[in-house]
Amino acid sequence: MAKAKRKGASPLPDPFDSWFRARGWTPRAHQLDLVAAANAGRSVLLIAPTGAGKTLAGFLPTLIELREGRAKRAVRAKAAPAPAAAGDIPAPPVPFARWQAEPTASPLHTLYISPLKALAVDIARNLETPIAEMELPIRVETRTGDTPSSRRQRQRRDPPDILLTTPEQISLLLASKDAEHLFSGLKRVVLDELHALVTSKRGDLLSLALARLRAIAPGLQCVGLSATVAEPDDLRRYLVPQDGTGPLADLVVTQGGAAPDISMLESRQKMPWASHTAQHAFGEIYALMAANKLSLAFVNTRWQAEFLFQELWRINDLNLPIALHHGSLAVEQRRKVEAAMAAGKLKAVVATSSLDLGIDWGDVDLVINVGAPKGASRLMQRIGRANHRLDEPSRAVLVPANRFEVLECRAALEAVKAGAQDTPPERQGALDVLAQHILGMACAAPFDAEALFAEVRSAAPYRALSRADFDAALDFVATGGYALRAYERYAKIRRTKDGLWRVANPMIAQAYRLNVGTIVEASMLKVRLVSARGSPKTGVAGRVRFGGRLLGEVEEYFVETMVPGDTFVFAGEILRYEVLVEDEVYVSRTTAKEPRVPAYAGGKFPLSTFLAAGVRALLAAPERWSALPTQVRDWLELQRARSRLPGRDDLLVETFEQGNRHYLVTYPFEGRLAHQTLGMLLTRRLERARLKPLGFVANDYALAVYAADDMGLAIRQGRLSLADLFDEDMLGDDLEAWLAESALMKRTFRHCAVIAGLIERRFPGKEKTSRQVTVSTDLIYDVLRRHQADHLLLRAARADAATGLLDVKRLAEMLARIKGRIVHQPLDHVSPLAVPVLLEIGQESVGGEANDALLAEAEEDLVRAAMG
Repeated sequence: MAKAKRKGASPLPDPFDSWFRARGWTPRAHQLDLVAAANAGRSVLLIAPTGAGKTLAGFLPTLIELREGRAKRAVRAKAAPAPAAAGDIPAPPVPFARWQAEPTASPLHTLYISPLKALAVDIARNLETPIAEMELPIRVETRTGDTPSSRRQRQRRDPPDILLTTPEQISLLLASKDAEHLFSGLKRVVLDELHALVTSKRGDLLSLALARLRAIAPGLQCVGLSATVAEPDDLRRYLVPQDGTGPLADLVVTQGGAAPDISMLESRQKMPWASHTAQHAFGEIYALMAANKLSLAFVNTRWQAEFLFQELWRINDLNLPIALHHGSLAVEQRRKVEAAMAAGKLKAVVATSSLDLGIDWGDVDLVINVGAPKGASRLMQRIGRANHRLDEPSRAVLVPANRFEVLECRAALEAVKAGAQDTPPERQGALDVLAQHILGMACAAPFDAEALFAEVRSAAPYRALSRADFDAALDFVATGGYALRAYERYAKIRRTKDGLWRVANPMIAQAYRLNVGTIVEASMLKVRLVSARGSPKTGVAGRVRFGGRLLGEVEEYFVETMVPGDTFVFAGEILRYEVLVEDEVYVSRTTAKEPRVPAYAGGKFPLSTFLAAGVRALLAAPERWSALPTQVRDWLELQRARSRLPGRDDLLVETFEQGNRHYLVTYPFEGRLAHQTLGMLLTRRLERARLKPLGFVANDYALAVYAADDMGLAIRQGRLSLADLFDEDMLGDDLEAWLAESALMKRTFRHCAVIAGLIERRFPGKEKTSRQVTVSTDLIYDVLRRHQADHLLLRAARADAATGLLDVKRLAEMLARIKGRIVHQPLDHVSPLAVPVLLEIGQESVGGEANDALLAEAEEDLVRAAMG
């Protein structure tokens, strides 16, 4: 809070005014604005930087209302008639803190919803302080997946005034038969870190829950809190019911605050051309940790977190207390680290996005972002973890891992300076999530389809939902769809004589409560080595019952991009993918010298469109290179001298021969996911052109395809047209044909089937293994493709594939942008800009991380060639 001179009457009632004054604070304008919005019955979005008191602003109206409402009832109680005459039966005493405006109403006044369980726990701890110091008769509790079931049951019978929880728990509560009573007195919902809640299927599910809460408690106010928002109107729309006229919540934006103190580390070591670990700078990172009180080092993947943590301990000559925090650690271990941070017992913590959001664990005075940030908003979110005080700058250092990442870090620094944001655009509500919600509503009470349709359409992500799609979702929950209606187990709801829909039996309701939510854990697939003799159907697949030597496990996201015959690196060998059967990948050894398919960088964030445009703009403006490190500046100058630089809106395509192979390298700067899809489609087209493509490799900035035939010569002779090669029509039949051959659609379908409730992961008394779920969904997928191609879940899976691993929308926008703007540069050697992507060929592990030692060996030869 800011210290200021007080003029006139206080805008806050006692004891709040006294509480602020005792600390030498005065309420900030945005905190008073939220109190005014609450008094007017308006929902509101608050956008404010870290340290501005957003959380207190969100809860202040609730604390005031609860305290004043009970104070008035206490006055009325004192003025009540004299005690009953002898012989009357006295009413049982009611504790002061539990009195309600209406005797039959639930005491639950406010829901606080956060994307992280840890954030809810942290807010509860911080909220207890003003409540205790002002002696407010208010009970606050948390409810997450970690809350004991006995306490969750008690909360339904005796709810607190303020419940701090997660989206999944709200859906669970709404599916209970006492939901109407529990939420009948609800006045407010506070949505913290709203930008992080609304960008996924969790946000879709939450929007449907909000729609139901508004139906139960008309006049419900929603308060959204966020520090990083690109399009405020998207979030304002999310907070209020959509009735066709497009109402928006009020908007309060906090100005001011100290600008962050952020810089990029200019390492004294040689800057790698293609590293993913920043290992060259580990010594300098350690020195930064030693020089500061508490440092928080962010990385983008769990593998990187483990690697950096181990390397820091290896060089920890000063024996600094350094800890590790990421989502795969046991909850006890994470809580132990969090407690040590809050107590000031640590010198540094290495973390992933598990600590991205607004948790104030301790006095963090430096954020170190290892690797490129991938997004300006994500970077600002991480910077905000340092120095939770509005009037003092947050300090951060960016540590790029390679030369391209230097360009990305520079673009990010400029974006932060300009206050630019790049949060994802508004989502369209997913159909599998809608199916889950329909079942949940039937578990609570019989519903009228017409009324539920109107209610669903009041949720922002579903405001454009057609009646046909709603009916398809309803039919899916009722029958499983046309192709599955003969199977009784898929009939989860039934229509009563009065036209209402109810849950078919209590076991279905129980199974729903065990499976609610949209987070489907990534499954691991076993890799088994078998002989390649015989065809996959009769040979390798036939060996399923006999097994094969187990090499290890890979994540599904890696396998789902491949088709039989593709090769990849695993366990130190180059292997040929033969077939995927259930949850096992069968492979054989191959004599191929290089893997055809690179690894998906699982867990890595995609480069944002905004930062990608910033990198292209930087490359196209040599006058701005003075801010870059000398090594990177010389690299770009050499590229300009030996080839050319990518333009802002064109597509540079280089062709050259290197090591008895012919390369086509292009620089879309659209992120690894879009490049991976582009690489898959280009190789199909090059195969049809009989140019014998051998494989491709992609990173966030470039894509390299290598072939046995000379693609540059084919272009010059007119046998290969770059305009045709990069035509937008590749996203039609080519994409469909590739999807039909790959395992991606089956894996995506499985996720949708689990979310929609077609297949339960957990069932009363038992839990299905990943193998059982996979077998079930694979069989259903094949049936639906043959008999009901427009099934709700097939459509949901296609939509997920397009917006997820394939990044089709972004690829389509890129292909449209570069149409007629493709620049071909034939070369007689590798270009300096192409060296980083070529260095990744054959060097990535399955986890998507390059081995720096191997890269260093390969780098010398390529750099020598690029330097001429």
